[in-house]
Amino acid sequence: MAKAIPSRSENYSEWYNELIKKADLAENSAVRGCMVIKPYGFSIWEKMQRALDDMFKETGHSNAYFPLFIPKSYLSKEASHVEGFAKECAVVTHYRLKNAEDGSGVIVDPEAKLEEELIVRPTSETVIWSTYRNWIQSYRDLPLLINQWANVVRWEMRTRIFLRTAEFLWQEGHTAHATADEAMDETRQMLDVYARFAEEWMAMPVIRGAKTPNERFAGAEDTLCIEAMMQDGKALQAGTSHFLGQNFAKAFEVQFLTKENKLDYVWGTSWGVSTRLMGALIMAHSDDDGLVLPPKLAPIQVVIVPIYKNDEQLAQLTAKVKPVMQELRKLGITVKFDDSDANKPGWKFAEYELRGVPVRLAMGMRDLENETVEVARRDLKTKETVALEGIVGHIQSLLDDIQKTIYQKALQFREANMFRVDTYDEFKEQIEKGGFILAHWDGTSETEDAIKEETKATIRCIPLDAPEEEGQCIYTGKPSNRRVVFARAY
Repeated sequence: MAKAIPSRSENYSEWYNELIKKADLAENSAVRGCMVIKPYGFSIWEKMQRALDDMFKETGHSNAYFPLFIPKSYLSKEASHVEGFAKECAVVTHYRLKNAEDGSGVIVDPEAKLEEELIVRPTSETVIWSTYRNWIQSYRDLPLLINQWANVVRWEMRTRIFLRTAEFLWQEGHTAHATADEAMDETRQMLDVYARFAEEWMAMPVIRGAKTPNERFAGAEDTLCIEAMMQDGKALQAGTSHFLGQNFAKAFEVQFLTKENKLDYVWGTSWGVSTRLMGALIMAHSDDDGLVLPPKLAPIQVVIVPIYKNDEQLAQLTAKVKPVMQELRKLGITVKFDDSDANKPGWKFAEYELRGVPVRLAMGMRDLENETVEVARRDLKTKETVALEGIVGHIQSLLDDIQKTIYQKALQFREANMFRVDTYDEFKEQIEKGGFILAHWDGTSETEDAIKEETKATIRCIPLDAPEEEGQCIYTGKPSNRRVVFARAY
């Protein structure tokens, strides 16, 4: 059978693009820079949504929805915010079309110009804080813990499915608090939620850290992030949580009466993850034969392929595996029984391997006689013959083991590709090979910019658990008290 996709070592970028296409996850749309997420891809995103949404609600958050359109004047109220997003904004200027008088087609009606132009939502801080002004009057209204699931538009010129598209799906949390400490606690709590989701659901180890001032969210006082390593050694920012201080409250006059009967501005946070996590999931685990999905996020966790020659044999095999499927489904395990006769078993095996189904069962007439079934696991590509008696418990344990094994493999890869360097020459040599580099930095934006300009490497984060360690900046030789993580990134 011909290879379905290029190998990672030959062309990582082409491997990624072809895998998305062949595994039927998504495709480019007729609108430049936008994507169509296909049913199989969307079912993975739905599982991500469901898990995250449960975690948000466990931490006291409620879902709401805010407008897609934002008055242009709102965006200009917070100076650093507008500066950060101005180049990516899509702007609505007119509200009606009409037929051209010369019959050449449809044109914008010049008489239908909006009184105020509208920005298509690149992020929702401004429209949400303008709303919070009406919702918050007293300390009794705080904390206000809101999340929304939405789409956003950022007019990207160079796009790649899931990783960077002009329109994408995400969630964005926006919270308001009575004190700076409460808001900072929220910022840290949501970073921990993201890290737990990445590690426990996506089986993807992440580094928790703080962004440098250069890399902070526009309008934030502090940005915390989780950074993951992809199999080509590049970093991918998998989630961010921002401490907004009182910046947006002041911009939109969101004040509250304190317990001491004084008027004060509220303290804010915002935090979000997007369909970029789909790209991370693909690049962190998949191999040259297709997707490798952690069982917790796999749309189909177990596929059963009967091997038969006629309808009578199929009926016998079906009768045997039906109770197994029922028991698995009672445990919340998703099962597909592929009894279609359109393709041969070998084709099906390759197809489910490509789609990353964690466990495959195959049963033929000899298995039926022996009361056994062939069990194949996608992650290690191993097969074993297992007795039908106790198979449900075996599969349940196997799925748990696959989830842990995928995580451990990714963790070992990251640890093997993290390097401590102490000189700029070492740094330049290592960055060409990829991986995360732990190095000293003098804390200035000028040095950060110079290193980025010369090497295309950015400071991914200042790890929250980084120990104090006296050293010298690799670029300037100035004193530094801890190492930061440098990498090239998506």
